[in-house]
Amino acid sequence: MSQVVVDISVSLDGYVTGPNAGIGNGLGDGGDTIHDWVFHGTDADRAVLDAAFAASGAVVQGRNLFDVIDAPDGWSDEMGYGAKPTGEVNPPVFVVTHTPPTKTRLGDRFRFVGSPAEAITQAVEVAGSKDVYVMGGGQICQAVLAEGLADVLRLHVAPVVLGGGTRLFPAEAAPGYALELIDAVSTPAAQHLTYKVVK
Repeated sequence: MSQVVVDISVSLDGYVTGPNAGIGNGLGDGGDTIHDWVFHGTDADRAVLDAAFAASGAVVQGRNLFDVIDAPDGWSDEMGYGAKPTGEVNPPVFVVTHTPPTKTRLGDRFRFVGSPAEAITQAVEVAGSKDVYVMGGGQICQAVLAEGLADVLRLHVAPVVLGGGTRLFPAEAAPGYALELIDAVSTPAAQHLTYKVVK
């Protein structure tokens, strides 16, 4: 049965982007550093990334992130979540938005739904025996966790303090939940921490 996995890279001070994130500057000022483990990591980092790709049956993301990756300098067939040069099938992506775009550059891999719960329901239906990965941005990850829709929280904690940007966890009061650490992989580029969300 599919698990719903919130999987996101984050700075030590809890930001998933640097300041001024947006189209053309998707990870914000200095935010690229939280993804160094993806592009310049060790064999252990690559094993974490490859395992996530192999387990992904569907992906959930927010509209802000979609706008960044659908922009002219965004994803391509060779770059993006699940993109590999060896012919694997990319998982479908469910984008949470109340205002779907009239057209997309990236084609029909993307499906637009009105709420996190609806996105998770549809993603689970198509994921088969694989997992649903909630990859961001921060608001969608927060919502899936706060609404009790996640089974697993996987953080890739980068050794950097960004000082500002998009928070993973809200600054204001929000629903709490308990976590149980079930796996940890330590590399110079990131602490890969996997928690079971205690229901």
